[in-house]
Amino acid sequence: MLLGTVLVLLLLGGGPASAHAALRGTDPADGSVVKTSPRAITLTFTESVGLLDDSFRVLDPDNQRVRTGKAAHAEGRADTVSVALPEKLGTGTFTVAWRVVSEDSHPVSGAFTFSVGEPSATRAVLPSGADDNPVTDGLYNIGRDLAYIGAALLIGAAAFVALCRPPDRRPLRALLLGGGWALAGSTVFLFFLRGPYEAGTGPAGMFDPSGLTRTLSSRPGLALLARLVLLAAAAVLLLRQSRRETPSRAGLATGAALAVGLALTWAGAEHASAGIQVPAAMTSSVLHLLAMAVWMGGLPALLLLLHRASVPSTVVIRFSRLAGASVAVLVATGVYQSWRGLGSWSALTDTTYGRLLLAKLAAVAVLLAAGALSRRTVRRGTAVPATTAQAAEAREESRVPEPAGVSGAAASSALVVSARASVQAGASEASEASAPGADPVSVSGEDVSATSEGGPHPAEGGESAPADPTPRRRPLSPAEDTRRRALRRSVLFEVAVSVVVLLLTTILTGTLPGRAAAEAAAAEQSAGLPVASVTIIPFDAGLGMRGTVQVTLDPGRVGDNNVQAVVYGPDGGFVSIPELRLSFTLPSQDIGPLDAKLTDRGGYWASDGLSLPIPGTWEMKATVRVTDTDQVSETKPVEIVR
Repeated sequence: MLLGTVLVLLLLGGGPASAHAALRGTDPADGSVVKTSPRAITLTFTESVGLLDDSFRVLDPDNQRVRTGKAAHAEGRADTVSVALPEKLGTGTFTVAWRVVSEDSHPVSGAFTFSVGEPSATRAVLPSGADDNPVTDGLYNIGRDLAYIGAALLIGAAAFVALCRPPDRRPLRALLLGGGWALAGSTVFLFFLRGPYEAGTGPAGMFDPSGLTRTLSSRPGLALLARLVLLAAAAVLLLRQSRRETPSRAGLATGAALAVGLALTWAGAEHASAGIQVPAAMTSSVLHLLAMAVWMGGLPALLLLLHRASVPSTVVIRFSRLAGASVAVLVATGVYQSWRGLGSWSALTDTTYGRLLLAKLAAVAVLLAAGALSRRTVRRGTAVPATTAQAAEAREESRVPEPAGVSGAAASSALVVSARASVQAGASEASEASAPGADPVSVSGEDVSATSEGGPHPAEGGESAPADPTPRRRPLSPAEDTRRRALRRSVLFEVAVSVVVLLLTTILTGTLPGRAAAEAAAAEQSAGLPVASVTIIPFDAGLGMRGTVQVTLDPGRVGDNNVQAVVYGPDGGFVSIPELRLSFTLPSQDIGPLDAKLTDRGGYWASDGLSLPIPGTWEMKATVRVTDTDQVSETKPVEIVR
């Protein structure tokens, strides 16, 4: 029921927003023909954008780069950028490739064409929009994954120590150190890789001075530097608190403030920092990240203690309640963030962001089921007879104040208490405790002569015995050992699934949200921006007569399309051929073949009257006649959208 409610709430409507910049318009317009050379190229986006050293590349019909001025924002307009052109460009079709950084720190890119005088054949190929370097992209995503995992381990283990209060904190030092070093190392790595990631270049440029200077002046770069400063402060705090038996109130308050600051370094440079309701979105993002870290980072801490067989039941109960509170926060903030990112039902299945979100929801549902299994295992181990529980509760309350949030029946059902009560409550109570269905369990397996906090027990003569620094542990019964192993297995499974959730979270933060994708499409339609479809068809007619045909459909949508086709030889140069025919077929609807009726226009082939009636995956068949008697036909799929 909870998951169903989440799915319904996250899809409730909303107004327009943006989280990645979308191109709203260009001057000259895409596909337009101007009589004289324009003095500048201007691009307008749906939100503020940052410029790179190489944000614009203008290519002439021969694929040679045109010398341009330095790109800059229009006066008073952070969403509009322009670049000056030479006084005389010449005639023909020019290609403009652009790349900027959107307000939420993710680079976006694209390309368009315009013609001076009249259209011409061009050797420049329109980039597909995915001109990122795959190696740099992969390394950057790995760094982000490690940063999330490091934050979860550091914040989660620290919260486990402060709020669950395990008697022996020494095993958790490795988690704190590992999480801190993973977060620090990944942050430094991301800082140096930020320049190549924005520019779409290889990782070899991560030490380029110009890229580092740009990163230092950008919001993502400043967020990474702030993260390192906060980590240094956290290291000092943890070092000081490690010398205390229990964390001080000032230490807890400082730690909470540092955790919020760390979470802000993500919220201030990701999707939450752009679009609608930015203050609410950043608050939600911070709470979401902290709840995730407390829950998923606490799981490895609990698992580590379970492997050492030294975790008192009170610690397990406290973490169970802490995890429940974290899940409640995650659900509330996740509903809001999903609504903000999607905006419609169709975006859930029609966009990559929506499909990734469904995968994350499925993983979280599995994680919740595993958590429920763990809680059931704990409850089975805490079932003790009422008289025994009451006697144990009386002894506990007379000796040690009950921790906040654990009282009454919860305290009486603690695993350690039940084991101690079976000895101290007397022969009749011990007999009752051993009755069928009332098997007391001690997850810690500690001896009844030592408390879970290491405190003294009253001696028979009424005197207090000195505390034993190394509590004796009684052997676990078969039933106790079975329950402990079951709990350990379920927590281990939770840890594995939580890693999957973290990885999906990383991918989601770098994916264009469904709401932004819808806005980008709306911006294109309102501005009349055609989306040209470029297809490369290789052919080989034998006897060395081979090459490629570059076919451009403009706008590549349902309805009327202009077609331009250029034939290249094996050396990449233009090739003149006797005839080129182009036809389109839609097998799923039994439509076609539709002849494009290409005509030779002096170096390239074109048609202004191709009409494609419905969307779908069409088969484009190119027939290339290389001599009077030799020809070859090749087919390529092409996607036609509404």
